Amino acid sequence: MSTSDYPSPPSIELLYCDHHGWLHGWLRRRLGNAADAADLAHDAFLRLLAAPRRFASAPEARGYLRAMANGMCIDLWRHREVEQAWLQTLATRPEAFEPSPEHRALVVEALLEIGNMLGRLSQKAAAAFVMAQVDGMPYREISGQLGVSERMVKKYIAQAMLQCALIEAGLDV
Repeated sequence: MSTSDYPSPPSIELLYCDHHGWLHGWLRRRLGNAADAADLAHDAFLRLLAAPRRFASAPEARGYLRAMANGMCIDLWRHREVEQAWLQTLATRPEAFEPSPEHRALVVEALLEIGNMLGRLSQKAAAAFVMAQVDGMPYREISGQLGVSERMVKKYIAQAMLQCALIEAGLDV
């Protein structure tokens, strides 16, 4: 479609016909993989179906699709990075302790959720949570490392725990 105005609002079929090929090509160049590009292009249009948007023109629609697809690429790379780290950790364990593929997928998903949660916290709050939960450090030691009071460490941990509770309750925002 030309850069002329869309009928208001354009149908998902029109958007798909006008932009799917372009989006798939853009993703293929960005990802270097036609299969991943096809998956993400498909997912992008599924998101549009789930949450329809109005676009005044083709360039506006492409700008939105590019921004959405870029975020999806970042999510894919992050997911693969976490998965690779988990697989490297598993490689150091004896075979008898190797989890099932389903368990691996659940662990990777949990690690991604924790990573997203930590990303919503301040740097010090995220560091305090990791020091307490992963390293098992006492609050006094954490306060010394971060240069804050123990009371502030407790506040940081409470913020992180609230985020964990929201994830557990399915209210992850």
